[in-house]
Amino acid sequence: MLNKQFFFTMTILHKNFLAVCLLLALVSCVGKPSKVVKPPVMTPPPVVEIEPLKPVAWDQVDGWLLDRPAAALTTFQQSCQAIKKHEQWQQVCFAALQIPPNSDDAARQFFEDYFQPNQVRNEDGTADGLITGYYGPELSGSRKKTEKYQYPLYRQPEDLLIINLNDVYPELSDYRLRGRVDGNRVVPYFERGEIDNGQNPLNGNEIFWVEDPVELFFLHIQGSGRIRLANGEGVMVGYANQNGHPYRSIGKLLLERNAMTRDQMSMQNIMRWVKQNPEAGKRLLAENPSYIFFRSLPTDIQSPPGALGIPLTALRSLAVDPRTIPLGAPVFVSTTYPGTDFPLKQLMVAQDTGGAIKGQVRADFFWGMGDDAGKIAGRMKQDGQLWVLLPKEGLSDQLQSRAKVSEVKDGKIN
Repeated sequence: MLNKQFFFTMTILHKNFLAVCLLLALVSCVGKPSKVVKPPVMTPPPVVEIEPLKPVAWDQVDGWLLDRPAAALTTFQQSCQAIKKHEQWQQVCFAALQIPPNSDDAARQFFEDYFQPNQVRNEDGTADGLITGYYGPELSGSRKKTEKYQYPLYRQPEDLLIINLNDVYPELSDYRLRGRVDGNRVVPYFERGEIDNGQNPLNGNEIFWVEDPVELFFLHIQGSGRIRLANGEGVMVGYANQNGHPYRSIGKLLLERNAMTRDQMSMQNIMRWVKQNPEAGKRLLAENPSYIFFRSLPTDIQSPPGALGIPLTALRSLAVDPRTIPLGAPVFVSTTYPGTDFPLKQLMVAQDTGGAIKGQVRADFFWGMGDDAGKIAGRMKQDGQLWVLLPKEGLSDQLQSRAKVSEVKDGKIN
């Protein structure tokens, strides 16, 4: 009996011993729990601010020697009427007026002597951007509303408030608020849809009436143009002000809605689509809330004035974003002709701005007046690069030195 009990007890102990050994073996196979390693703290890379204007040598200006810059010099001389009062431009404007006209060699030498080329760069450091085209439309119209002419151009209304924040917030000096008084509140001014779609809040401010509402819409986009009256008289109209609402591209809306492909996109095709879809087209135009007010210009002005107040020069005037490129500055453009790979490289002058012209490497090429210019401008959507020419530093000392050398050569100083 005792032997049986002893044998039974030893059997239990043996089984327990085997179980413990097996457990220890498993633990030894698993090993110690691994230590949790925390991921390293990632320090964001330092933000490197890219200067938008990079000084370069003249041989880095793509196409500089291919252009005939005498025409650009004439355009720059016209800009000097507006910018010569600024100290930065006084000396170069004085020198520009001494250059003989129609001499490409003299013009090129002038720009190389007095200006430093600066390549314009985007915020990421790249140099490629978008170059579009614009023109001055010519619309058939009347000074009075008739059965034929039913769509008005408005002058700047008296109830349009323009609030300049510069005195209170100098950092907002580039911005102006526009609105109107409603009771005891200042509210946003009327949008395009409110003005064009029957509410007629601007009744009494009409200066001309035109036949085609779609052509009128594109006159707003261009900002200026000519109204051709029944007696043959042509009256230039220019930008007077804007209602304060941001510009919204209807071309972009058509792309987003698959109503048109990127290859089809042009001003002419947009106009055609709106006319072929009158109800949808009317709603589409209203989706751009921006609205332009116009003014009649003197009869001797045959080209629309730009933002400097100087009449634009076909093929030599450029619209830019003045936050990067100062108005009045010569700008060399390297791009291609609309819809082609054929090079278009020439010196122009920054004389205008535009609601859609925003960004560093961004410009609008002025092609001139009328339908022919409009056909070219409407197709232009090219890649391109820009170089802005700014007066060299220390010009005063250089000019004085040159004057002394000139006097010595003339025998005025012994």
